[in-house]
Parts: sequence; C-alpha cells; structure tokens
Amino acid sequence: MTKLSNSLAQADISTALHPYTNARRHEEKGPLVIERGEGVHVFDTTGKRYIEGLAGLWSVGVGFSEPRLVEAAHRQMQALPYYHSFAHKAHEPSIRLAEKLIEMTPQGLDRVFFTSSGSEANDTVVKLVWYMNNALGRPEKKKFLARTKGYHGITVASGSLTGLPYNHMDFDLPVIPVSHLTCPHHYRFGHEGESEAEFTARLLAEAEEVIEREGPETIAAFIGEPLMAAGGVMPPPEGYWKGIEALCRKHDILLVSDEVICGFGRLGSSFGCVHYGFTPDIMVTSKQLTSSYMPLAAIVFSEKVYDAIADNTARIGTFGHGFTASGHPVATAVGLENLRIIEERDLIGNAARMGARMQEGLRRLGDHPLVGEVRGAGLIAGLELVADKATKRPFDPIGKAGLMAFEIGHEEGLIIRNVGDTLALCPPMIVTEDDIDEIVDKMGRILERTADWVAQEGLA
Repeated sequence: MTKLSNSLAQADISTALHPYTNARRHEEKGPLVIERGEGVHVFDTTGKRYIEGLAGLWSVGVGFSEPRLVEAAHRQMQALPYYHSFAHKAHEPSIRLAEKLIEMTPQGLDRVFFTSSGSEANDTVVKLVWYMNNALGRPEKKKFLARTKGYHGITVASGSLTGLPYNHMDFDLPVIPVSHLTCPHHYRFGHEGESEAEFTARLLAEAEEVIEREGPETIAAFIGEPLMAAGGVMPPPEGYWKGIEALCRKHDILLVSDEVICGFGRLGSSFGCVHYGFTPDIMVTSKQLTSSYMPLAAIVFSEKVYDAIADNTARIGTFGHGFTASGHPVATAVGLENLRIIEERDLIGNAARMGARMQEGLRRLGDHPLVGEVRGAGLIAGLELVADKATKRPFDPIGKAGLMAFEIGHEEGLIIRNVGDTLALCPPMIVTEDDIDEIVDKMGRILERTADWVAQEGLA
C-alpha cells in the first residue's frame, strides 16, 4: 500500500460510516480505495486493475469514463448547473428525458416523475398510490404486496417493501402495511418433488389467498423486480409474472415493476417486464438510467394514475411532494446522453449476446462440487455455494464462504458481490467476448481457491 493510499484508508476509517458494512470489521480491515475507472475496469490506488464484475452496483451500463457523459455533464454545468421543477418551473434536459422515457417504455406508461435514487422512487410510489386512492374515495385501499428476498430500497417506506432481514433488523421495519409473499425461487423454496409448474401454481394460489384474506378492497399494489437481483439473483419461474398480472387485473390492484436493476437492457431486453411478458401500471427506473454517473431515478406511470392524482391537485391546490433535485438538469442531461449511447451502440443487443455467452460459461462451472445452482438472465448471474450439493444444504453460518470468495475475487482481479453465499455478477453492458471469457476464467479460480479454504476450515 502506498503512503497516499494508506493515508486515505486511515482517513476513511476515522471518519466514515459505510453502507452495508460491518463497521467494526471495517476499522480493522480498511477500505479498498478505487482511484479511477476505464471501460469495464477500475483501478485502486496501488494501480491494480480489476474487472468490475458488478458494474459498480448493478449500474454502470456504458462502462467507466465514457467521454460523452463527461462532456454532457460539463455542457450542462456551464449552461444551467441547477434548477428545480417546483411551481410550474421546468428546463429542457428533464423535458427531453421524460419524452425519451415515454418513447422507450412499454405502451401505456405516459407520465414521469423524477427522484435521485431508486429508494426515493419506490418511497414516492407508495405516496403516489396512497394519494391516488384517497383521491378516488378509497382510503382503505393502502396495502402493498411484495416478496421475501425482494429489494426495493432502504427509506422507511421502500425499506418496508424490501423483504430482506438485514434491511428490517433494528430499524423497526416494516412500518407500512405490506404482506411479503413467498420468494419465487424454485431451487430454494420449492417443496421436495415439486415441479417448477407446480411451484408457480402454489405461489399464485398463495397470492390469491392473501388477497382474499386481506380483502382486495384494501390492497393497493403489488411490487416486484422482474428478476430479483440484490436478494440473490433469482429469475422467476415460467408463468409466474403472467399469473401475477392476471391476479392484479382481476382484483383491481396496481402492478409496479421495479426496474432499477433490470431496466434499459440488462437482461438483453429493453426492460424486465418486456423480457417476462407483463405490462405494469407503474415502472421504477434508476441505476442504468445514467449508468450511475449522476444520481437519478424516474417513475414512469399510466395516464389513469396521473389523472386521479392531477384531479386531486386541482381539488386541494397542489401536489405536496417533491425533492430539491427532482429532475436535476445535469443528471437528466447525462441520462439523456446515456440512453442515446445505449441505443446507438446496440448495448441491449450486446447484453443479449454477451449475456448468453456468460450464462453458458458460468453453467459449465455448475459441475463444481461447491456450486449448488447457477442462475440468471442476460448480464445478471448468480452462483450459489452450498455445503452439500446433493441435498442443497447451505453453509452454516450462511455468508462465510461467500465472503471468502468475494475477497479472493479481489486478489484475482475480479470484483463480484456476495449475497450470503451467492456470488453475483452484473458486468457493464459494453463487455466483449474476451471480457466474458476472462470473467468466467477468474470465477473458476475463485471457486477452486474457495473450495480449498472450505476444506481447510472443515465447513463442508
């Protein structure tokens, strides 16, 4: 470690509280300080190069240091570095980006509201839906349906929708009315001998039973990620989303597609809802909207939802919700240029082609004795590590093997994410065949070294 990087690490240890981090362990271990990025790679302060196998946080679609995004930010900073959208104010970047989003998203999604993060966006969805139902004279229609293992953010409302224990533990969540349904992951939650089709039927029956028990007149919306990512990379079983959509239509429940990770081509299709064949009433986007060069999220929703809200603003005089940075001009300018790059360079097509290569390569690693399941779609993949392959028995404690694999990945020059004992990959959408082959090769070495460690520790 250089003197500079050591100084930075010590300053970080003495000043920062990191998200999703064991603070006491961080005091002992210190940070990996990333200094710059280029394409699919990032470099630490010692000059070591890493393939960013998670695209930052599932988000840097066009890669690092894209000159066009730097220039878009610079131009906008010179012209109008900040303005708001309160009280009838507007500016061209947010107007043009809203137009572009309506053009790109499925038919029927015709209105846009901007926030700065997916968490803020899902928090806003809760408020939009509550406001709408109050406006329609349905004050009892306020409950949400979500799923265990689902991830929708970390604000008080969006964190309540999230179905992960660490996001609730000691935060006194959930605090909004939400029912978490069974996670639609057949490998982990299917009953012994239960086919995938039977599993899907059971989950749909469970959803309808909860709707009937709670009363459809009390349930406002169902929210879900098309492919569940942050909870462990879990694609839905065949027929699941079509069945959920049918239940929502039957019981007048809004369908919210959380596309914060899946959106803008990550699965090799424009959006996750398109990939899995369902039509939402509300779509939430972020991350790849700007490739995370700037904080930005967008809620795109139907005219039906808009009309109910707009009528109520006329009745009471205003829509009492918004953020200082809603539709920030620099963020929206970067987002617009980012979407142009995705289209011009056919990065959705590249995600489909390179995603197929990555999925095929990783599935070859599925024979490894440490790997219980390889799963994913497009450029999102997960390898679940198990103590016993035949019985699917997880490690005890869960997460220890995954953390070791994560740290070995740094040594091998590949940054991945460990979700418990699932190793997650989501590389930038600009990856090439050579990049994919290198990722698969490094994952093979990570598995071998992790297996040696597991044997030494007597965990399997």
